[in-house]
Amino acid sequence: RQGIGEPSVYHAVVVIFLEFFAWGLLTTPMLTVLHQTFPQHTFLMNGLIHGVKGLLSFLSAPLIGALSDVWGRKSFLLLTVFFTCAPIPLMKISPWWYFAVISMSGVFAVTFSVIFAYVADITQEHERSTAYGLVSATFAASLVTSPAIGAYLSQAYGDTLVVVLASGVALLDIGFILLAVPESLPEEMRPVSWGAPISWEQADPFASLRKVGQDSTVLLICITVFLSYLPEAGQYSSFFLYLRQVIGFSSETVAAFIGVVGILSILAQTVVLGILMRSIGNKNTILLGLGFQILQLAWYGFGSQPWMMWAAGAVAAMSSITFPAISAMVSRNTDPDQQGVVQGMITGIRGLCNGLGPALYGFVFYLFHVELNEMAEVETLGKASKPNMANPTDNICLIIPGPPFLFGACSVLLSLLVALFIPEHNLALRSGSHKKHSTGAQAHPHSPPAGGSDGKEPLLEDSSV
Repeated sequence: RQGIGEPSVYHAVVVIFLEFFAWGLLTTPMLTVLHQTFPQHTFLMNGLIHGVKGLLSFLSAPLIGALSDVWGRKSFLLLTVFFTCAPIPLMKISPWWYFAVISMSGVFAVTFSVIFAYVADITQEHERSTAYGLVSATFAASLVTSPAIGAYLSQAYGDTLVVVLASGVALLDIGFILLAVPESLPEEMRPVSWGAPISWEQADPFASLRKVGQDSTVLLICITVFLSYLPEAGQYSSFFLYLRQVIGFSSETVAAFIGVVGILSILAQTVVLGILMRSIGNKNTILLGLGFQILQLAWYGFGSQPWMMWAAGAVAAMSSITFPAISAMVSRNTDPDQQGVVQGMITGIRGLCNGLGPALYGFVFYLFHVELNEMAEVETLGKASKPNMANPTDNICLIIPGPPFLFGACSVLLSLLVALFIPEHNLALRSGSHKKHSTGAQAHPHSPPAGGSDGKEPLLEDSSV
């Protein structure tokens, strides 16, 4: 095999850590470049950029997954990491090209899909959830540490050094894949696969979504996921910019906020989640997580003081238990040969939200005239505790500094009402109920047995951090 040693989960962990560590370093410089490039309608442009990227990822993920079943994982790991990190050096070379390439890089921004397929190739089914959890925890760890490091270096040495360092980490990741990562798809499978046709259903991003309405329980779960993850995806795209420019956080404070909330989220998803699942049950844990998410979003929407953001951040950590709890409910109540069908549906819904959520948040910010003023004003102490809006005479915006977050809270409230009707036991995906539809959602016919259907799409853990 090319690479160092036998393929292992640790190869996947290093690839994920380096990629997201590189992007985490850029948290502070990216906020500055975004404002300088789009001084007017910054939130709207930010939402559109992330929206295009998310929609392209949703459309391309099934095709890249199907091709990796034929040509192997290593080449597509190299492809996805290279094109995902390609915009990094452009931040200082040409900001316009930087944001344009970020949008277009969504076609290849599906590293998690290939990583989970890689892990599925080399693990037994009973080991897979633990391996996925290790990859997800690594993703969280990279984003907990890197923004603080990037903010410190930016403050001490300037943004250029941070961009150079992030580019170096990305190159290190590419070199690691080229030299150290062995192919996980067995060689005896690949020669047979080269001439294997790829069906349209395998590459169709809407294939799993069309099956949602065929079962009432799965429909309820997917509606719950859509209504709750739509605001979360929008929040991820704009929240750090919102903290910096509207609430008045410094770059160091934003980095500290990311670190603290990230650590609390890891604790919530490991220690607290297990306790809740044993004590109040799976469904009640989901409802509790949605309740925390409503409180968090409402607090973000009405909060105008820094301490309110910190308090809401602690609540946000508790809301991160929702998606692991939903994933556990599906996996516990679904037949083994139907896991990929249901998980694929939920993953497809989430991918769609990654495109729609940022665009929705940017549009709502634009509707309510929440814009940015000069960067220097934001850094002054007098502005630190005041909402920084282009139209401060707008009474609605004075009362609700963050209108998109309040819209998000209403969406999650609807999600909570839908979740009340999900049966906790006997999920209605039983043998034969979707058998005729499972072919396209299962692994490629030439894939190894160990790389089953839940290797083709990332499970919910990857975005719950």
